[in-house]
Amino acid sequence: MVKGQPPTQADVVVLGGGPAGLAAAIAARQVGLSVVLVDHARFPIDKACGEGLMPDGVAALRSLGIELPPTRSAPFRGIRFVDGELEAEAAFAKGCGRGVERPELHRLLAERAQALGVIACWQSDAQVMASNLVAVDGRSVHCRWIVGADGLQSRLRRHLEIAPHWQGAKRIGLRRHFRVAPWTDLVEVHWSEKGQAYVTPVTADRICVAMIDDSASLRFAELDRYFPELARRLRDADPIDVPRGSLSTSATWRRVTQNSFALVGDASASVDAITGEGMALAFRQALALAPALVSGNLDHYEKAHRRLHRKPMIMARLLLLMGRHKRLRRLVLRLLAAQPRLFERLLALHIGGKNPVDRSLCLEAF
Repeated sequence: MVKGQPPTQADVVVLGGGPAGLAAAIAARQVGLSVVLVDHARFPIDKACGEGLMPDGVAALRSLGIELPPTRSAPFRGIRFVDGELEAEAAFAKGCGRGVERPELHRLLAERAQALGVIACWQSDAQVMASNLVAVDGRSVHCRWIVGADGLQSRLRRHLEIAPHWQGAKRIGLRRHFRVAPWTDLVEVHWSEKGQAYVTPVTADRICVAMIDDSASLRFAELDRYFPELARRLRDADPIDVPRGSLSTSATWRRVTQNSFALVGDASASVDAITGEGMALAFRQALALAPALVSGNLDHYEKAHRRLHRKPMIMARLLLLMGRHKRLRRLVLRLLAAQPRLFERLLALHIGGKNPVDRSLCLEAF
């Protein structure tokens, strides 16, 4: 992906070229707006995450014009919770999720943005000079809208002095890939006193393992101690890369828009990775923001943003409560194991009832 030369004028300047920024750029182009995207990083951008997209995330990605290639992604039909000898699982009511490695997802988003005519300025510096002016490597770009997709530590949000509404505890995540055929068509969430470990199939012969803990002390070398069943599964698997870390937290801000500015992705709000909904939320935010930009009324986006985050935030708090209290967690898992239909209904509520993906597509993949 070559570095683009910014024009002197554009409808939208997007600050941040991660999945949220690329999704915002794509959605804006799909409604006819001209877009310049700026990021100081080198393409492609990688970040530690669980690499699983729930069915609503797959549907949102499709609305952005992107289909995940079957050879470079893997389907999963539901979720399994594992805590020692306890297991509970539920299938998605509609559609299936897909696991895809973060650099591959980033490449697909960038290619779609480029095909639509987004001007992407990689390894570039952006300075907000006014509500309608951004300097990109010293070159002035006049615009109608400025979108901040620059992550949890958003420079644009600090520039706007938008105060936090609520922020939960920060947790540390580690991600590593292993070369082994997935042993299940589910995403597994392993629980222990040391946090959670997520196993997501990402190709036919590769899985992603992500661990999240309240401290920075968790290591893959400790799998045997805290996640023995997972360690047993991985005993003969070859690690493909070194562990990569990132921060996970839940946070909301008092506003996500101000005058001609709007925030998307983690810059606008974040949910703990325990929900598995971070990417899906960013894509749905982008799809909600684009029509608000066209109409010239960002209040529509404010309302949509609050609606999109309501259920994931509730779910994050409930799941984190389970993580902190072993007796509660095991009580809940016993209930879900005994009542799988209840688990399926809760899962459907979590990811939303409307999903155009046919579940048969997922079953046929296996």
